[in-house]
Amino acid sequence: MYFTDRGIEELQSRRGEEEVSFDWLADRLQEFVDLNPEFEVPVERLATWLARLDDEDEDE
Repeated sequence: MYFTDRGIEELQSRRGEEEVSFDWLADRLQEFVDLNPEFEVPVERLATWLARLDDEDEDE
């Protein structure tokens, strides 16, 4: 198990039943980066990966 898995598991257990919009998620990611600028690159990579998930399906 990776260290980050604990955070993911906590997110699932605390908020797994909630529904959120992508606007809400984008706002929270931006807020996180504003408070923690050293994580800008990984957060941008995650956001880009999430944004392009459907693109992989179109190539097949």
